[in-house]
Amino acid sequence: MKINKLIAVGLTTLILGAGAFAQSSKNETSVESEYMSSMEDIVITEMANSDQRDNKLVALQYLEAAADKGNVSPDMVRALDLLSGEGISTQSRTKGRLANNYPDIRAKACDILGKVGTEEAAYVLTNVVKNDNEPWVLSRAIHALGEIGSNEDDKVTDTIAFISNRIEVLNPTSSLANEIVDAFEKLLPETKNKKPVIDSLTRIASDYRFVRPVRTKALELLRANSGAASEKKDK
Repeated sequence: MKINKLIAVGLTTLILGAGAFAQSSKNETSVESEYMSSMEDIVITEMANSDQRDNKLVALQYLEAAADKGNVSPDMVRALDLLSGEGISTQSRTKGRLANNYPDIRAKACDILGKVGTEEAAYVLTNVVKNDNEPWVLSRAIHALGEIGSNEDDKVTDTIAFISNRIEVLNPTSSLANEIVDAFEKLLPETKNKKPVIDSLTRIASDYRFVRPVRTKALELLRANSGAASEKKDK
């Protein structure tokens, strides 16, 4: 559905109005504020669903503003889920050709999900890591997961370790390997079974297709955690 300029202007008015209303009555919920929030969600969702790339970019701008204010609704997370899979989980074809392969939109959605920082956002990002093949998007998704720091049942580290192995075989990229090492460093304190992480770090540290600083960083992190891995193996 194409979103015209009037709707975009209307959304701006709604957001500004909602901000002014919230400032004047912080502790009071009203029908008007709930209505404005729901309208904002509806318009952002419509923009995210639009066939027009520009509308998706506008949706991302509003979503980022909401994330910066810590005011992201469940509908907004669903819109980010949609945008993070643009061209992957949701595909639009013209004469058999994929028409909505927008890695820049997927990458930006991952950045915003990192700012949202909830379990739901981490779940969406984990799916991005599993399904996307674009190193740029994977880098942003893995970075965001490291920023969130959630690793329930080691699902996040296991997923990153699996993807780390895949990219080393198919498309070794130093920038992506660097994000993997950084994410592991942040997530290791929350990791119960460190073996998949240790194995992944070992491969990165010894793979000369990656630049020296990345290999060195992986080796340093490996050394810092090799004792814990050995204790786990002995048990």
